[in-house]
Amino acid sequence: MTGIVYKSTGSSYSVKTNDNQVFECRIKGKFRMKGIKSTNPIAVGDIVDFELDKSTDETIGQIHNIRERKNYIVRKSVNLSKQTHIIASNIDVVFLLITINNPPTTTSFIDRFLVTAEAYGIEAILVFNKIDTYDDAMEDEQLFLQYVYSQIGYKCLKVSAKETIGIDALKNEMIGKVSMFSGHSGVGKSTLVNALEPNLNLKTKDISEQSKQGQHTTTFAEMYDLSFDAKIIDTPGIKGFGIVDMERTEISDYFPEFFVLKEQCKFNNCLHKEEPNCAVKKALEENKIAWSRYNSYLKILEGDEEHYRTDNYDEERKASDETRK
Repeated sequence: MTGIVYKSTGSSYSVKTNDNQVFECRIKGKFRMKGIKSTNPIAVGDIVDFELDKSTDETIGQIHNIRERKNYIVRKSVNLSKQTHIIASNIDVVFLLITINNPPTTTSFIDRFLVTAEAYGIEAILVFNKIDTYDDAMEDEQLFLQYVYSQIGYKCLKVSAKETIGIDALKNEMIGKVSMFSGHSGVGKSTLVNALEPNLNLKTKDISEQSKQGQHTTTFAEMYDLSFDAKIIDTPGIKGFGIVDMERTEISDYFPEFFVLKEQCKFNNCLHKEEPNCAVKKALEENKIAWSRYNSYLKILEGDEEHYRTDNYDEERKASDETRK
């Protein structure tokens, strides 16, 4: 039998077949011996082959094969830094939910996520959520971020899951696709899924008053069929997003605005740091590349973890404000 993994708890998997039957499945031990460095060899979105265990219960399946993935998205494992955790696979589009200050989403987190999406060939769309809570300063910051990323070529949407603002535009991007929502805990992923499909009634939780950060409501990744011909993968909130399995010389390839300038650099293996006649640094000096993006690139290149907004952030905003006028 063949089906799609709709839910993964780490030890068991809910698999739905083409005729909409759902079976609880487990994996054979040999999957853990194949050199797969991921903490979860099977992820939500995987297409798997399985057999029913007729000797015990015909509703329990045993997965014996994973079909080739067209893509997947990963992060560093929380407890095992040398291993990765596959968040989901076979994704058509990933929506990164961004909030300005409740909780704050840093530019470094955004850029690390986008680099990973680029590396694995997944379309990424930025969704600015909770716009109903914006004051003037927050709106200005959102417009600045939207300007930075739309200039690069990323689609940006503004929504309010609570007030159901911008929901139709979001639905239009999801029709006929397997989508994934991701972002920090507390950015409103589950609330937004509920706004798209109220009958799902996913659990939600308020921002912690003490830490001003989100509290986990989604424990495991899970896929849902939506009424408007779409599938959505809801994922646990991510506190940090580490870059994995990338050579230093290829990182800039996943910054689209860097990649288009690459051939203009003097050296083929230019890292865009101290090298002379670097087209990326020239574009940076001419304010054609955002400083926040360049700083994110340097931090990734140096292997630093995500923990900053950006150097030159205020100066860059002033420059972009003048450009937009």
